[in-house]
Amino acid sequence: MNKVLIIGCGGVGTVAAYKCAQYPEVFHEIVIASRRKEKCDEVAKAIGAPNITTDQVDADDVQQLVALLKKHQPQLVVNLALPYQDLTIMDACLECGVNYLDTANYEPRDEAH
Repeated sequence: MNKVLIIGCGGVGTVAAYKCAQYPEVFHEIVIASRRKEKCDEVAKAIGAPNITTDQVDADDVQQLVALLKKHQPQLVVNLALPYQDLTIMDACLECGVNYLDTANYEPRDEAH
């Protein structure tokens, strides 16, 4: 696998980025994206791997997500964003033909806890 895009930079996203960085022979390039780029930059710096880049995205906005996918052209998106953002991220991946991995169950925004 050449490039993975991790969406979400909370606790689980941070751990996922660390784990991907441990296997550069599998994950040649890692992109971490979240609504706060500075958080992604902090995580990338802490990991210290040369193959990590960061970006900003509003995961509620399908068109922003599509633009992000077209910009970075990952082979896999790992969705570690909020549960109510699952469908927008999935829609963007479907539109761009990118593989999608999710660890959460969808919850509507007004029901998410």
